[in-house]
Amino acid sequence: MLDRIVIKGYKSIRHLDIELKSVNILIGSNGVGKSNFVSFFKLVNNIYEQRLKQFSMKSGSDNLLYFGRKETDFIEGFLNFGNNAYSFKLEPNDDGGLFINEEHSIYHPAPYNKSFWNNNVQESGIKTSSSIRDRYLREHLESYKIYHFHDTSSAAPLRTPANIDDNRMLREDGDNLAAYLYYIMEKFPKNFRRIEKTIQSIAPFFEKFNLEPDRLDESRIKLVWNEKDHIDTYFDASHLSDGSLRFIALTTLLMQPKLPKVIIIDEPELGLHPVAINKLAALIKSASQKDCQIIISTQSVNLLNNFEIDQVITVDKVDNQSSFSRLEHNRLKDWLDDYSLGELWSKSVINGQPI
Repeated sequence: MLDRIVIKGYKSIRHLDIELKSVNILIGSNGVGKSNFVSFFKLVNNIYEQRLKQFSMKSGSDNLLYFGRKETDFIEGFLNFGNNAYSFKLEPNDDGGLFINEEHSIYHPAPYNKSFWNNNVQESGIKTSSSIRDRYLREHLESYKIYHFHDTSSAAPLRTPANIDDNRMLREDGDNLAAYLYYIMEKFPKNFRRIEKTIQSIAPFFEKFNLEPDRLDESRIKLVWNEKDHIDTYFDASHLSDGSLRFIALTTLLMQPKLPKVIIIDEPELGLHPVAINKLAALIKSASQKDCQIIISTQSVNLLNNFEIDQVITVDKVDNQSSFSRLEHNRLKDWLDDYSLGELWSKSVINGQPI
């Protein structure tokens, strides 16, 4: 598990050093830096996948560095996993992108025994390293995907047919949802039935999925389902409400047979009914008990009410930088005799408030 992260010089984050737990709920108003913290994992994943040049050129180094190159010379990251750690230092180049000035794979408590290191290179070497320690790091770094099922428009990836063979993992935008569910149905029927029952618990009209390859193009598959009392009527993803479709994607993500090491979701509560939000919280807790670390950014009082004080990180803008603080039980224990955690947030008793 990632138990500590240090970020320097990245977007609105000038300097952050914080411990992480199995569940981490970030709260704060718009524009304070929650999404920047979440997007840091996307940067790490692009470094690991050897796409730093492409990613940084597209994003622009001035947009990635804290207040741009005039204010900040480099981005540093340090990620600690028990006795193992990964660190890097990125600097801007003349093309408007970033390169790796330093990269280290670390074993400690021995004084920073660096089993692998890179310097002045364009792309990372962790993915192709033969080191046992780096193989351990890869299990984490490759799972740093940020899931966002926000787009539910008529042409959204969630609603369109998928390539039936695109089923290795659920994609960040859910564009292979039908193919991934079909894979679970074929290979893990018990998990598939649990997913269906969970969806039924918040969508009483839903009876079951009816997944099979398209009869006219067997390389494609649609998210076809049956409605109760209308077994012969055709329904697919286009007939689902925005909230129902998002909940199906979130349920699949959090109840899949083999959970990734880390699940990162930006505002998963968007468009969900309060009952569905409570169910979502239960799914998050259950996944976190199966060797899966959860990082959530939210603005939902209802979702916040489902978690413990020490699982919450508040985010504020202080002195032109994002400030992150973990809530302390001792300071709030008297308040919690009369109020829920969400009520304390709404009453501005805790941080994470509008500026």
